[in-house]
Amino acid sequence: MTERDKEPELGFFLPVMEHFYTLQGEGKHTGTAAYFIRIGGCDVGCHWCDVKESWNPAIHPVSPVEEIAKIAASHAKTIVLTGGEPLMWNLEPLTKLLKEAGCTIHIETSGAYPLTGYIDWICLSPKKTSLPLETIYSQAHELKVIIYNQHDFIFAEEQASKVNRNAILYLQPEWSNREKMTPKIIEYIMKNPKWRISLQTHKYLNIP
Repeated sequence: MTERDKEPELGFFLPVMEHFYTLQGEGKHTGTAAYFIRIGGCDVGCHWCDVKESWNPAIHPVSPVEEIAKIAASHAKTIVLTGGEPLMWNLEPLTKLLKEAGCTIHIETSGAYPLTGYIDWICLSPKKTSLPLETIYSQAHELKVIIYNQHDFIFAEEQASKVNRNAILYLQPEWSNREKMTPKIIEYIMKNPKWRISLQTHKYLNIP
């Protein structure tokens, strides 16, 4: 393997911030045991992001995907790729290995980069600062919009109008503003029942 092969852009090595076995805390698969792989690197820049330390990929160790896949598959068969923004990198090498190990692969993405790899479940969480590519709306299995302020309800409806008809629609209160926005989300969903609420249950449970 050449030094060029070690460039993260090729996907054989990835800057991994952390990886861990826990329960999925959000969305459709809440409560499911899953192995999370948090890949470093994000230029979307949400001001309320709770993992800003993931933004700079240069500060995270670059690991071979064979090692990452082997560890993940030894813990669980449901794997969640998150970030940062995991689609900044080519995910085909990693996901190919995970599929060969019999894993189901979920991804949490802003949709700002092209989809790569073998993905079974796409959680699209669009951000105003860097909107999703048009192609991912038709592929998303769930749409999760973070609600920080009142205007985010308008943004949520704009995004819901673009996803495919089978996508599950979620509104999720931004954690630091949850006491203010959760009652507003409940009221909104009762008036607009196409939506469901998603909570960061892992934070309530004090697990990763």
